[in-house]
Amino acid sequence: MSTSWLCLCMDVTGPELGRFWADAIGATLKPGRGDGDPGSIHGPDGLLIELEPVEQEKTVKHRVHLDLHVAGLDELTDAGATVLHPQSETGFAWTVLQDPEGGEFCAFMREEPPAFRLYEVIVDARDPEATARWWAERFGVEAQNDGDSPWWWMDQVPGMSFENLVFVPVPEPKTVKNRVHWDVRGDVAELERAGARVLWEMPRWVTMADPEGNEFCVFPPEH
Repeated sequence: MSTSWLCLCMDVTGPELGRFWADAIGATLKPGRGDGDPGSIHGPDGLLIELEPVEQEKTVKHRVHLDLHVAGLDELTDAGATVLHPQSETGFAWTVLQDPEGGEFCAFMREEPPAFRLYEVIVDARDPEATARWWAERFGVEAQNDGDSPWWWMDQVPGMSFENLVFVPVPEPKTVKNRVHWDVRGDVAELERAGARVLWEMPRWVTMADPEGNEFCVFPPEH
């Protein structure tokens, strides 16, 4: 039995962040079921990001963040983002920004960005190769590396509506719950045998941690 991608999830402390990210990605914000439900963001292929209300504000750098295709930074900063490290400072092809709740993300300048601007999802890892290979095996795809870069990635994951899931090396260990995670459909026992561990159980899903400690939620396979 394989594991399949379901959606991203993002912790939010207020209703404004959902609108910011829907506009930034070029997606649609659908309202929640009532007071206190910030809703969800839907892209071309359906559910993209489930917004999850939390009371705790961000305290450390995001270990999971989003990368965007953009034509310019003004649209993002006018909507409430802040430039943290300009491209001239990063030395790479991207600018690091913070969203209105302080969450880091990266913007890649494009002459003609696509209408759907979510490019890839980046995951900090102490061992990016091992973590990428673990997830690639779960999804039934190949972990990739160009032989020169320290990061590992996978693409063409069934159900994943962005281009790449990328694991990059960082020296620091994970210390707090990730504010961005992903949900999958799969078998909890099978994932436990592969090295994941159960954190807590809910009526409709089970929250687990991968070998690096990244939280993810498991829903039963569709029949």
